[in-house]
Amino acid sequence: MKKHFLYLACLAATASCADEPDYTPLSFAVVDDRIVATGEIDGTSLDVFEDLIENHPEIRALVLQNIGGSLDDEANVEFSRVIRNMGFTTVVPSDGLVASGGTDLFLAGTKRIIETGACVGVHSWAAEDFTATDLPRASTEHNRYLDYYEDIDIAPEFYWFTIEAAPADEMHWMTSHEIDQYGLSTASVETLSAAAICNNR
Repeated sequence: MKKHFLYLACLAATASCADEPDYTPLSFAVVDDRIVATGEIDGTSLDVFEDLIENHPEIRALVLQNIGGSLDDEANVEFSRVIRNMGFTTVVPSDGLVASGGTDLFLAGTKRIIETGACVGVHSWAAEDFTATDLPRASTEHNRYLDYYEDIDIAPEFYWFTIEAAPADEMHWMTSHEIDQYGLSTASVETLSAAAICNNR
């Protein structure tokens, strides 16, 4: 998981991780009646997904196996809104991981399942010369995320929690209590993996 921190720290639209050598674009595989996703979300992710779903229009379950973040927040929100509008169930499997933009993508599911042992990470976002926590809460820079959460019925308190939970170059791995507190899962959540496991997944 350590490699993800290199580009999780530059998620804002003004920052770029395009030169990151470990960057792996989001890819999809059809497994039985599910689509399994792995990699990082970028400006190509939605097009690749739509090409796949055109050939598998019956599938409405998206398994997020290991989604370490997003290189393009606006593209991530656009992709996530498509997932919500299509009525997908999103799943983080027991050996899976979502973090930062990957967590936002998970929240797009109309049904959301986090299996025992999964990893769910959040942290602040950063631009080239400031971080989210440098801004007053009234700043319009927050609206991309607040508007998205409002549209998918996630309380704004969760957004403020994410940017205060860890700085942009670190990660806070959520507990099952925190998952329940912010209503992130539509199914009951048991024990999640600890930081020592998530950091190396």
